[in-house]
Amino acid sequence: MTPPVFLADTADLAADTVTLTGPEGHHAAAVRRLRPGEAVDLSDGRGLRLRCTVVDTGRDHIVCRVLERTREPAPRPRLTVVQALAKGDRGETAVEMMTEAGVDAIVPWAAERSITRWKGDRAAKSLAKWRATAREAAKQARRARLPEVSERADRAAVADLLAAADLGVVLHEDAALRLSQVRVPDDGDGAGVVLVVGPEGGFSDAELDAFDAAGAVRALLGPDVLRTSTAGVAALAVLQARTGRW
Repeated sequence: MTPPVFLADTADLAADTVTLTGPEGHHAAAVRRLRPGEAVDLSDGRGLRLRCTVVDTGRDHIVCRVLERTREPAPRPRLTVVQALAKGDRGETAVEMMTEAGVDAIVPWAAERSITRWKGDRAAKSLAKWRATAREAAKQARRARLPEVSERADRAAVADLLAAADLGVVLHEDAALRLSQVRVPDDGDGAGVVLVVGPEGGFSDAELDAFDAAGAVRALLGPDVLRTSTAGVAALAVLQARTGRW
């Protein structure tokens, strides 16, 4: 089994022996109950991975000896999912599964037909939940790179993302082209693939017109209609295989 991953600031990972403190250190020592001799990976969440062995522990910290230090390159092409806001905890479910499936960036989208609305204090709290969910899911998946979770976007911002992408895709149940048939970009240094997942109520005509004008391709994921919380991870699996990242 692969070693657990814990996150720390880049500056704290510069030494040959690293003491992991704070919430991560507490989790490692008190929850995971790591002991001397066990393997552990430390990361800054931006590609730096330290292969370590635990040499000492305390009530709320562990001390790790660095055995190997590597910098993992960002995978190409970049995969970004624009995720419509979903009711209840389905948004966090989508974030969790997409992170485990290797998404590079997640953009919360306030679609016209989204039942959930991020306003005022709720917006900040909801965004914080999405980011915390992505952080924990990345650790669970043993990732050395955390996915970026951006600020909430509106229709115009999503259209701009699609226009700048090497490939922009809007998942739509009436599309004639299947996602598995869409031509994907190579592993260049462009903006990569931007995938839009709509809300449970579907896209409005104004949204589809704006995304069409931005050059996006409408694509069908499959014969069945998936929830907004599961469509993203299913589409990512297709794109990961099509691009050769998997």
